[in-house]
Amino acid sequence: MALWSRYGLAKSRYRLVKMLPAHGVGAEIGVWKGDFSASLLRHTRPKQLHLIDPWIFEEDLPRAWYGGLAARSQADMDAISEAVRTRFAAEIAAGTVVVHRSPSTEALSLFADGGLDWIYVDGNHLYDAVMGDLTTALPKLRPGGLLACDDYGSPGWWDDGVRRAVDEFVAGGAVEAVADLGSQFIMRRPVV
Repeated sequence: MALWSRYGLAKSRYRLVKMLPAHGVGAEIGVWKGDFSASLLRHTRPKQLHLIDPWIFEEDLPRAWYGGLAARSQADMDAISEAVRTRFAAEIAAGTVVVHRSPSTEALSLFADGGLDWIYVDGNHLYDAVMGDLTTALPKLRPGGLLACDDYGSPGWWDDGVRRAVDEFVAGGAVEAVADLGSQFIMRRPVV
């Protein structure tokens, strides 16, 4: 990836983080090694941050980080999961970070409706998975809560699954579009 592309991605993520409410309760779907989780903690200073990732090796997605591009086996994914727990051990002990090692829709089902201030979706980028995350996440947000997606404007192995799912979700009227930051897209649950 060219330097300008990395800078553009970092800039759009920084703009996204600045739009998230501070001192709230949030969730990140798709944690990988926790680099963005650390940014979320640093910039939003949440009451609680839920890190959701199954850390499952997906051999049928060889162009994905978790399917062979970076991780080569389930043992690699287990090691990444453990490294995230180690990285945030102090925050976990303090109750600021809660790690959910499970599929996103399963983890989200544990939350009360209206209990989250924001949710950041960066899990499986295939259309059906993104749509499942958006549909499951929406009722978990408080009215006015933010729902954001990574890689909205970014091409990749997911065949534009993120953009297609987000555009269809917004067109369905369940959310209000807030910002298209290029690689990041932010929606709001309406305050009805």
